[in-house]
Amino acid sequence: MSYQKQHEINAVLIGGVGFRPEEYGFKDIEVSTPYGTVRAKRGTVPHDDRELELALIGRHSNSDSVRGEHLPPHRLNYRANVWAAKALGAARVIATNSVGTMGDHPPGSFLVANDFIDLTRSRVNTFFDDETVHVDMTEPYCSEVSGCLAHALESNGLVPQTGTYVCTEGPRFETAAEIRMMKSLGDVVGMTGLPEVVLARELELCYASLCIITNKACGLAGKNLTADEVLEMLDEKQDMLRTVVLDAVSSLPEERGCDCQNATHGATIN
Repeated sequence: MSYQKQHEINAVLIGGVGFRPEEYGFKDIEVSTPYGTVRAKRGTVPHDDRELELALIGRHSNSDSVRGEHLPPHRLNYRANVWAAKALGAARVIATNSVGTMGDHPPGSFLVANDFIDLTRSRVNTFFDDETVHVDMTEPYCSEVSGCLAHALESNGLVPQTGTYVCTEGPRFETAAEIRMMKSLGDVVGMTGLPEVVLARELELCYASLCIITNKACGLAGKNLTADEVLEMLDEKQDMLRTVVLDAVSSLPEERGCDCQNATHGATIN
């Protein structure tokens, strides 16, 4: 695969929750990919006596959407978004994901994903349509970036929780029976984490997911779950989310010390 780097960026943030680009004078940019044109924002954020060069990709308003439209999880152009992150020139990607907890994590807390279960059904989950490439997913999330996120949470007085992310197809919420089943498989449930993490691995990007626990999963709270409840918690936690992400990016080592950059080595069957 080949791609054209258009800019040099310290880190790409996919999701966009917690950031108000207008505060930093971020500029709108467009990134051409084989899967469509992705609209992103680029800017410099002062943090800890540093200037962080960041790019933001709004996951729900990518190349398939009309400007301002909020696309549901099953219609997102995951390949375009991840390809754009690579083309922007960053080696590291931090994703933010809103999730429901199937355990004892309190709503409003944060979790760094360290594994996943993929229960999606209709999403294109590889860049290798015409090749047989088996990337190893023993450790699907970058340990280096995840470690920086965990340290940033702890530095801000938060418990650095980790766990397995179960991804469902959506756009509906899960049934109580499905949650009972999935509770034996993982810790949190969401709709946007896959195939993003797999696609990032195929492009040898360092990828980590910071999950915001917005609610108890369906059937565990004793009431019906609404989208409004999720949005209210996201809004409440925006400032802390931004602080944690910026602290994590600021603490990333200049050179990658993980093995993400070698993900496709020895993975192809000719």
